[in-house]
Amino acid sequence: MRIRAYSVHLFTALGASLAMLALLEAAQHDWAMMTIWLTVAFLVDGIDGPLARRYGVTQNAPIIDGVLLDLIVDFLTYVMIPAYALYGSGLLPGWSGWIVVLLIPFASALYFSDTRMKTADKSFRGFPACWNMVALALLVILPPWEIILGLVVALCLAQFLNLRFVHPVRTARWRWVTLPVAMIWTGSIALAAATDFASNPALTGVVTLSSLYLLLAGVAQQMIPARA
Repeated sequence: MRIRAYSVHLFTALGASLAMLALLEAAQHDWAMMTIWLTVAFLVDGIDGPLARRYGVTQNAPIIDGVLLDLIVDFLTYVMIPAYALYGSGLLPGWSGWIVVLLIPFASALYFSDTRMKTADKSFRGFPACWNMVALALLVILPPWEIILGLVVALCLAQFLNLRFVHPVRTARWRWVTLPVAMIWTGSIALAAATDFASNPALTGVVTLSSLYLLLAGVAQQMIPARA
């Protein structure tokens, strides 16, 4: 059991290597390959949590702090590389790119240190700095730069507001919808990357609708009381 528990830590740390691969591709402006590596890292992040709970890493592999390790990897894959992608991809020209590339890490560092980020129903309090999902969706949707800038600023502010955002796996309420939508979103992003983000109106529509659901489902749950 100890070997299995420490193996989970090794699996989590693999995300840091995947982040480096994504960064190398981003530096070459190969956004398709960057997306593929970030998607793989996203899948690793979705799997390591259940494995950590199954094998009791806190009790059986206590030398490594799994929560801290996960936060370090998440900051790379969820914040730093997506922020660079928004800056380097040309989605945000001139001064707007500088604002975004500096604002996202600043706000996210504060959010990652917030002890109130998790709610009792396993959702997130405040936008959970999932900038990888934001950046990848924007590479598909390609809205005007003014909308992108406004969205980034709004989400940075939302990180510190009492708004709920669902965890696709751990938030039990509406999970029967949320989890399939998250899988559809992931598959759509992978397909967009496989076609080098070629124009595809149908795929753009799927990414837009699934992104809006994942973004707003938690807020909707706050507004709609759960049935007793």
